[in-house]
Amino acid sequence: MLGAMLREAWRAMGANRLRTFLTMLGMVIGVGAVVLMMAIGQGAQYAVAQTISSMGSNIFVVLSGYTSVGGVRTGGGSAPTLNVSDAEAIAELDGVDTVAPVHWGSVQMVRGPNNWNAWVHGTVPAYFDARSWPVAEGGAFTDSDLRAATRVAVLGRTVAQNLFGDEDPVGKTFRIGQAPFTVLGILAPKGQNLEGRDQDDLVVMPLTTAQRRVFGTAFQGSVRQILVKASAPEVMPALERNMESLLRQRHRLREGADNDFTLRNLTAVAESAAATTRVMSLLLGAIASVSLLVGGIGIMNIMLVSVTERTREIGIRMAIGARERDILAQFLLEAVIISVIGCAIGLGLGLGGALLANQLAKMTVVVSGSSVLTAFGVAAGVGVFFGFYPAKKAAGLDPIEALRYQ
Repeated sequence: MLGAMLREAWRAMGANRLRTFLTMLGMVIGVGAVVLMMAIGQGAQYAVAQTISSMGSNIFVVLSGYTSVGGVRTGGGSAPTLNVSDAEAIAELDGVDTVAPVHWGSVQMVRGPNNWNAWVHGTVPAYFDARSWPVAEGGAFTDSDLRAATRVAVLGRTVAQNLFGDEDPVGKTFRIGQAPFTVLGILAPKGQNLEGRDQDDLVVMPLTTAQRRVFGTAFQGSVRQILVKASAPEVMPALERNMESLLRQRHRLREGADNDFTLRNLTAVAESAAATTRVMSLLLGAIASVSLLVGGIGIMNIMLVSVTERTREIGIRMAIGARERDILAQFLLEAVIISVIGCAIGLGLGLGGALLANQLAKMTVVVSGSSVLTAFGVAAGVGVFFGFYPAKKAAGLDPIEALRYQ
C-alpha cells in the first residue's frame, strides 16, 4: 500500500517538474540558511569559549590606582598603590587558590639582527598556574630565580618567532638594553584575548628581575597588578567583597573615600561575552528559520493548487472505494516528500556554505549533529504542518461534486 502511494506521489510530482522544483526551492533555501547560520553562531560560541579558557578560570585582577597630572587622570595601573605585601595578605583570605603579583611594561628586545617590542610581565612562579598557562618547551623560572633576580625569561610564541625565527630559542640569549637574558622556555600558544590583543606577544620573567633590572620601581616592592585565582566559582562573590575590604584597610582609606585600586572579575566579563554570543547565535537561527516558514507556506499553496487540479481524480478514487484517510495520506505524503528532498539538498548547500566560510573568510564554524538533525526534523515538520490542510481539504471533498468538477 505504502509503495503504491509513493509511486503515485512521485508520478504526481513528476507531472509538473518545474512547479515541484520551485516549491522545493523554498525548503532548500530555508534549511541551507538554518544550517549555515547555526554553524556560524556555534562557531562564534566556540571561539569565545576558547578565549575565555585561555584567560584562566575564576580569575580576579586587582589593578593599582591612577595618577592625576594637571587635572588629567591617567589610566588604572599608573600609580604605585599595590605592593607584594598586599598580594601576600590576599593569599591568606579564605577561598584563594593562587596569587601572583605582576609588574608589567613594554620593552624593546634584541637578538642579533632582529628586534621586537613586546609586553614584559615580571611575576612569580604561581603566575603560570593562575593563568592556566603551561610551558610547552623548556621550563619555567623557580623561586630561587625570584630570590636571586636571575636574568631569565619565558617567551610567548609571537616573541620567540620574531626574535629567533625558526631557531630553537631555549637556552639562547637576547638583550633588553645592554643586559642579556637567557630563554628558559616557550609558553603554549593562547591566541587573542577578548579585547583582540595577542596574548602570545609576551615575555614572562621573575618579578625581582623586572623590578631591579628592567623597569626599576620608585617604591620598593610595588607592582601594577595582582592576579588572584579563586578556589571555586561559588566563593567568588564573597572573596571579591573580602579583598576590597582588606585592601581598603591596608591602604588606610577612610569611609566614603574612593578606592585607590580597581578590582575586576574576569569570569563575569567572560560570562557576559559568552551570553552575548549565545543571543547572537539564537538570533541568527531565528532569522534563518523564517525561510523555513516561507518554504512551508509555498508547499501549502502548491498543494492547494494540486488539490484543485486533481478534483476529478479524487472523485474517481473515492467512487471506486478510496477512503478519506487514503486520500489524506496520499496528499500528505506528497508534501512530506517535497519537504524531505528539499531538506536533503538544503543540508548539502548549508554544509558547503559553512566549509566555504571557513576556508575563504577564515571564520570559525561548527557544524554539530544536533543542528543538522534539528534542521531536518523542523523541515519535515513544516512539510507535515503545511501539507495537512490541503490534504484534509482533498479528503473532505464530496465524491459526487468532485466527479462533476470540470
